[in-house]
Amino acid sequence: MAIFLDENSRIIVQGITGAEGTKHTQRMLKAGAKIVGGVNARKAGQELDFTEFSPEAVLTVYGTVTEAMDKTGANVSVAFVPPKFTKDAVIEAVDAGIELLVVITEGIPVHDTAEFWAYAQSKGNKTRIVGPNCPGVISPGRSNAGIIPADITGAGPIGLVSKSGTLTYQMMYELRDIGFSTAVGIGGDPVIGTTHIDALEAFEADPETKAIVMIGEIGGDAEERAAAYIKEHVTKPVVGYVAGFTAPEGKTMGHAGAIVSGSSGTAQAKKEALEAAGVAVGKTPSETARLMREIYQKL
Repeated sequence: MAIFLDENSRIIVQGITGAEGTKHTQRMLKAGAKIVGGVNARKAGQELDFTEFSPEAVLTVYGTVTEAMDKTGANVSVAFVPPKFTKDAVIEAVDAGIELLVVITEGIPVHDTAEFWAYAQSKGNKTRIVGPNCPGVISPGRSNAGIIPADITGAGPIGLVSKSGTLTYQMMYELRDIGFSTAVGIGGDPVIGTTHIDALEAFEADPETKAIVMIGEIGGDAEERAAAYIKEHVTKPVVGYVAGFTAPEGKTMGHAGAIVSGSSGTAQAKKEALEAAGVAVGKTPSETARLMREIYQKL
């Protein structure tokens, strides 16, 4: 089993003809993802030859997401669209009714993200948005929608949800001997689609996911809210890591969401909230992986 993405997912790439869209389409195909087409209104009708990366992967570029879905049966889109065009691309995908939309783009104005997220909600939340500014979703050995390297781990029983792309990769590598059902990089912007809680709920419901790693970071209260959810609703063991224990006090850090106000939003405050909910929290990624390994061996 996997959450959000599996071997039956049919993926289109919005922005497939751009440098990043092309490069990561190649990587996704090599990982076994079923990419069935691309979208670029200015290059509609072109055919792109990716057969070097996957047999029969000659992909048509469509003018709209709706057309791409009608012609290919796509149910997932990965957006590699420049920031100033991303809001329109997301709204187009939502209007088309795509089931899963992974927004890789970083640098999107917060008011644009807030607007397209509110728009998706107004349409009944039929489209699950992951991101923006995220590495995407991977179900190892089954499918890959985004930029997560596919060769650093294999399939297994651990679920991973993370704000940080780099720490997603490190945790997958650290626990490669056990493997993952799905890894979800939710992004670190102040406004995001899928949250820690959304992923925790899905992993809890997935019979093949036996344990969960949750990676957060300083700033905001997402981790505290996730801790409260875990305490009430999650029966599977959860191991956590909060990036930012060594962050200098009062300094603005890299991720746009990492804004600390007083003692609220600090790594220590988040650690305490998670531990109060029964989550084992590591102070480094390697320690977090060790904690998960110890817990898994007892399952």
